[in-house]
Amino acid sequence: MNVSAQTESHDKQLRARVKLLGQLLGEVIESQVGRATLDAVEKLRRGYIQLRKQDDPELRQSLINFIEQQTPENLILIIRAFNIYFSLANLAEEEHQYHDRQSQLKSDGPLWMGSMLQTIGEFKEAGLSSDDVSKLLSRIKYIPVFTAHPTESKRRAVMENLRRIFVTLDGLNEAETHNNSYTKQDVIDKLRYQIQVLWKTDEVRQSKPTVSDEIRNGIYYFRQSLFQSVPQVYRYLERALSRHYPDIAHQVPPFLSFGSWIGGDRDGNPFVTHQTTREAIYLQSRSVLYEYEKRLLELSAMLTHSRHICDIHQDVINRATIVDADLLEKVFHKRAERFKDEPYRRFLYLMRGRIRENLAYIEARLNNEQPQSSSRFAYSSEDEFLADLHLIHDSLCNHGDHSVANATLKDLIRLVETFGFYLMRLDIRQESTVHTEAVAELLSHLDIDYNALDENDKLALLAKHVASATIIDTQHLALKPMTVEVLEVFNVLRELRKEISPKAFNNYVISMTHEASHVMEVLFLAHQAGLAGYNAGKPYCDIHITPLFETIEDLEHIVPVTENLFNNATYHALLKASGNQQEIMLGYSDSAKDGGNLSSAWSLYQAQQKIMKVADAFEIDCRLFHGRGGTIGRGGGPTHMAILSQPTGTVRGEIKFTEQGEVLSYKYSNSETASYELSLGVTGLMKASLCLVTDVAEDNPAHLNTMEQLAKDGESAYRLLTDHTEGFFKLFYEATPVNEIGLLNIGSRPSHRKKGNLSKSSIRAIPWVFGWAQARLTFPAWFGTGYALDEWAKRHGQAGLLDMYNQWPFFRALLSNIQMALYKTQLITGKEYCEIASDRAQAMHIYNMIAEEHTRTVDYSLSVSGNPYLMAETPSIALSLQRRNPYLDPLNHIQIVLLKRYKDENVTEQEREVWLKPLLNSINAIAAGMRNTG
Repeated sequence: MNVSAQTESHDKQLRARVKLLGQLLGEVIESQVGRATLDAVEKLRRGYIQLRKQDDPELRQSLINFIEQQTPENLILIIRAFNIYFSLANLAEEEHQYHDRQSQLKSDGPLWMGSMLQTIGEFKEAGLSSDDVSKLLSRIKYIPVFTAHPTESKRRAVMENLRRIFVTLDGLNEAETHNNSYTKQDVIDKLRYQIQVLWKTDEVRQSKPTVSDEIRNGIYYFRQSLFQSVPQVYRYLERALSRHYPDIAHQVPPFLSFGSWIGGDRDGNPFVTHQTTREAIYLQSRSVLYEYEKRLLELSAMLTHSRHICDIHQDVINRATIVDADLLEKVFHKRAERFKDEPYRRFLYLMRGRIRENLAYIEARLNNEQPQSSSRFAYSSEDEFLADLHLIHDSLCNHGDHSVANATLKDLIRLVETFGFYLMRLDIRQESTVHTEAVAELLSHLDIDYNALDENDKLALLAKHVASATIIDTQHLALKPMTVEVLEVFNVLRELRKEISPKAFNNYVISMTHEASHVMEVLFLAHQAGLAGYNAGKPYCDIHITPLFETIEDLEHIVPVTENLFNNATYHALLKASGNQQEIMLGYSDSAKDGGNLSSAWSLYQAQQKIMKVADAFEIDCRLFHGRGGTIGRGGGPTHMAILSQPTGTVRGEIKFTEQGEVLSYKYSNSETASYELSLGVTGLMKASLCLVTDVAEDNPAHLNTMEQLAKDGESAYRLLTDHTEGFFKLFYEATPVNEIGLLNIGSRPSHRKKGNLSKSSIRAIPWVFGWAQARLTFPAWFGTGYALDEWAKRHGQAGLLDMYNQWPFFRALLSNIQMALYKTQLITGKEYCEIASDRAQAMHIYNMIAEEHTRTVDYSLSVSGNPYLMAETPSIALSLQRRNPYLDPLNHIQIVLLKRYKDENVTEQEREVWLKPLLNSINAIAAGMRNTG
């Protein structure tokens, strides 16, 4: 790989930082477990570096022999050393990138693509007026949705230690900038003992996380970074507007909102119940209320304005003085006149007292206690709390304290606008057949055989019931446990909307949606719980229902299903009553697992365009919800480019997408990185939504026709490998640690949809991609691409492909992501995994199919893109991955040895079991080294 001198020079600073952290880790290893472990690590590291420079069969065999001689205890220490090295290298890169961005801002030089300042500047250069930008901002809604999909293998204790090291690294930069040797040594000493604590913290969970653990893990990122970064993102935008559109700089409406599936996603997870959903909402509410309480106390120490000096608004003075005596006693105890001449301060204390009442109610709920009656002082809603904050803000502005109003107070206002009293808006997800069975059982008590009806009759029957006042009395019916549970979920939705916030829940997602009746069934069940129907002849609907289309076949049926839905008069009326917005969710993971990345990407592209046309024809606002994973094979990739590459005209101000697994820790563990990542997403959304204010060029029909053929050829090649090659799945289970991933205690959900069913349809997309990535064969992200491009070039030449790459953001982003996945494939290593298989001839045949397609895909991706080497357009990422290989190589070879021993059926269960812990540790370490694995 060749990189420019500038990139090499820039990378030199980072290499120095990584080297320092590596040296400190070496010192810790030697001091804590002895020189032998350090020597073993160094022997493997240097040996595999040498093999990368020049293959040497003798050296390769000696390293394998060395690994085989190690005890399980020794291997655990060696793997931990490599794992911690990856964590430290990742941190160094993250901190280096943050420092780099700060330097760019200070120098006022060219900024990174997707920065707020650069984006707003581009709008100005393109001739957008203040009205255009203002209209655009009024329509923007950026909605990341946190999920518990288990590809994040780091424990929270580890992440908290890494955060401390990240902050300390910033102190090292300060010391070096000011050339202070004493301070620098202090910082290095601090880094050493922080790394020592990290060394002594177990990186593998000893027990499987419960759903409650997963809920708390999701909330962790808000406390850790998002409460700081969300206001910062608004400040970035306001600063950019101040430079280019000063007249609208302080008129930025709320555009950030966060969703969650954690505690709401019950599809295939028996541990998520209606009680779990209730707990999720309470825990989320508690965490955000604690943040408000803390910030109110901080504000009360800042806003010490005297009413004798400032012309404070009379409403503020009244709210601070005309107060219920019981509330005064609760807040000020025996000092009822406290701060009487400082109305803001006094008012903020009273507001804090009221928030504490909200907290007391939530704590009682979490402890299954009866809340005290004194909660009458609690805020009835986030809107009431927000109104009080705006009252203070307006008063400050009225007496000339704009800068004060727009500082810490404005940050709190932004938090309340974003998080309300609920923190994240919880989506509920359930599989369609569960609703069908519940509806069928309920209707059977009305002597209706629901399952015997055809689709049209089902829709008519469900619509008739929803439009009526008939509620089936279930109190005295002996219903199946699952039906009772389904009904309880809708009751919880109704109760918590009133108890916590009408915004506490986002949408009800139906996975495996095949028919319009699947959506009407959920509306019927919501009607049973009083969430939808007619009141005095007027329709009302307090639930938003989202069909999820996941497989290639489902994506092809998206138009008839939604047309059937929109043609139903009852559904259409209730949709209008709920805001006239239909959310459609698109599943990237299952469609890619099903037909390959090329076919999946194209099916999704077409589905989005088709569904928008249908929605427009019915005059319905449509929002797309993208179910993306962390890896390319599951729809992942850089967020900014992913949004820009969406089909022309389909992004209209709002975008919602899942944030899964290791993506959460990568983006949101540090507030500095979280601000950057959120900004990139928001600017991508603004650029992609320009169709709202300006004309956008249509797609080139020739490009669409080419892509149609590429997708067909790519899918046929992918299916030949995965569906029609004998022994393929046998190899998958024998040669990768896919079964052992299920023992890693990284998620509460089973790895297969059906227990004991090891087929392609049963295995979930996460372990599918995770397993192959561990073996360094990342083909789910690219297999079939080379074949498709080759077939096209044979018939038509490459000119059209080059034009597509240069002119079409979708195709460019697709090939760019594929190049990253190709780069992560290591064929030599992958072959050694395949050699574990019991049928070597069969395994080698499959491996050769993968290897030949890899070579073909690399060749064509380079010739079409014009890149001299893989990832030439992103050299810093290429260098990052290159830097990891000498550390990943020994880990992969350790894992191969461990897999052979653990899967050996000729030894006793007890003998095999001693190798399980180091094997699990190796999975963790390889995941950390590859950054995104599932």
